[in-house]
Amino acid sequence: MTRRRITSIFISSKWLLLLLLVFAVQSADAQQKRKRPVAAPDTTAFFNGVAVAVDLVGPIQKAVGDYGQYEASVRLNLKDRYFPIVEIGYGQADAEDASTRIAFRTKAPYGRLGVDFNLLKEKHEYYRVYGGVRYAFTSYKYDIDCPPVVDPVWGGESSWSAEGVKASCHWAELCAGVDVRVWGPLHLGWSVRYKQRIAHDDGTFGNTWYVPGYGRTGSHRLGGTFNIGVEF
Repeated sequence: MTRRRITSIFISSKWLLLLLLVFAVQSADAQQKRKRPVAAPDTTAFFNGVAVAVDLVGPIQKAVGDYGQYEASVRLNLKDRYFPIVEIGYGQADAEDASTRIAFRTKAPYGRLGVDFNLLKEKHEYYRVYGGVRYAFTSYKYDIDCPPVVDPVWGGESSWSAEGVKASCHWAELCAGVDVRVWGPLHLGWSVRYKQRIAHDDGTFGNTWYVPGYGRTGSHRLGGTFNIGVEF
């Protein structure tokens, strides 16, 4: 057998092995594609219910302290993933500073509008872990009473007070919380809130002591809720 023929046979064998290798790779890839499961389409309805809830933290605050609020919410369920929400409440404060004896009183409604997002990959569980955002606003009036003060020069006492001072506040909230279905339509949940003041008008007497729905005055606050509600 000549050297040229041996070389020809060797080259032909290499091409044959290459073709067999390509065929084997294509066959394996085709088998993997046939075995790969096809994701089932999401059949969850776009509108999947509505929930109504009340907060229990605010009334407890009012019962044991100088301020608090009564709050209810309505939340829509869109595909078990997105939850637009409206929160409406009524905040109250009746406080007196122990050292200065200056009294502060207010009561007014407030509202929040926002959306929560279900953060779980499996969104159809009986519980949800969510994050959310809110825009909130209140317009309120407050009263201030100052005790009599003795004039150190002329003697005698003088006092002052103000009623119906107009004020307002806009703020944003970042929320994180949990919602759990405990029995039938009954749900329990809690949330932690970081509140950032956007704009405010405190009237003519400087910072107000309390803002309905926001809490004690300041550029930012931390708060929370504990909700009990039903979902239909």
